[in-house]
Amino acid sequence: MKKNYVSNSTESVRMFKSNFLEAFSKVHWTVPMIAYLPVVLVSAYLAIFEAHTSVLQFIGMFLLGLVSWSLFEYVLHRWVFHYVPKAKWALRLHFVFHGVHHDYPNDVKRLVMPLSVSIPLAFGVFFALRAFMPPVYLYPFFSAFVLGYVFYDTAHYALHHFNFKGELWKKIKKHHMLHHYSDASKGFGVSSELWDKVFNSGFPKKTVKD
Repeated sequence: MKKNYVSNSTESVRMFKSNFLEAFSKVHWTVPMIAYLPVVLVSAYLAIFEAHTSVLQFIGMFLLGLVSWSLFEYVLHRWVFHYVPKAKWALRLHFVFHGVHHDYPNDVKRLVMPLSVSIPLAFGVFFALRAFMPPVYLYPFFSAFVLGYVFYDTAHYALHHFNFKGELWKKIKKHHMLHHYSDASKGFGVSSELWDKVFNSGFPKKTVKD
């Protein structure tokens, strides 16, 4: 994705002629927490009281769910959001899904995923997992996977709008800002640099220091 234009305005640019579609393209940053933290709690409840997942099974699958989300986040960002098609209609779709965020990175209403996208995605992931995971593994895994998503979306908003004092968060923010303002072909991890290190898509140490 080439950096052709960047506006640091916090206002939202209009994307659709239809007021209905335009409204659904904007979302407050607290919406993922409100919508999905109950899903996290219900999944954890089902794991413990319905599937009778043991403590060790729960901890193991929960940790695996968090790691799996971080990989899913990286893959989605790098190979889906940053795939630039050639067809005009596909380019328009690409702009709606992610290009607008690179053109207007501080738009307060387009920093977290709209429910119109995240709900179908959540259902798709759940039913895909259910096809090969028994409930004893499915519910703790899905609970952590969804929690990872909530953390990602909330952290993404914070990286663009919060001023951090802690060194860890400053490092994570610098990594993401380099992705936006230095080289969009690197630094695809938002909530973690882990997979950028694994897949060698991070920034050179000299660039990070500068």
